[in-house]
Amino acid sequence: MSFFSRLFGNASPTQLKSPPVAIDANSVSDIVFDAKSAAAILDEIDIDTAIAAHENWKVRLQNVLNDQSSETLQPEVVCMDDRCDLGKWLHGPGGQRLGKYPAFSVLVARHKYFHVQASTVLALAQGNDKEKAQQTLDGSYRQASSQVVLLLKQLKRGLSQ
Repeated sequence: MSFFSRLFGNASPTQLKSPPVAIDANSVSDIVFDAKSAAAILDEIDIDTAIAAHENWKVRLQNVLNDQSSETLQPEVVCMDDRCDLGKWLHGPGGQRLGKYPAFSVLVARHKYFHVQASTVLALAQGNDKEKAQQTLDGSYRQASSQVVLLLKQLKRGLSQ
């Protein structure tokens, strides 16, 4: 049983009146996406591309730290979680389709945290605190990135079943 399956539950979206306040993985069974709904979601978002784009952020940030970047990245823009393709989907069609599920809220929150951590690394690097920037990149940024990637893989697995 996947992480998303345990969190989403067995009810169809039309059966859920409101999401539970707390997530209790032990009392929640598998969600069943019908093939049409799953296909529609997979047509809206290329999860593999979203994963690759988020994994590529580490390279981009490391390049900034190593003074090897030709990009002009602004922390106040990087922290916005609704600018990348995944964020546009999460705050748009994805939210409309899956927003009522607690696990989707977890993905949105983890994605936002990822962008905040990327922005923090960038701000520290641009403020010439490269040691702290590297620590953040290797610590909270890496954890945030891993969580987003894991959740996306679980979502893809749930939709592909």
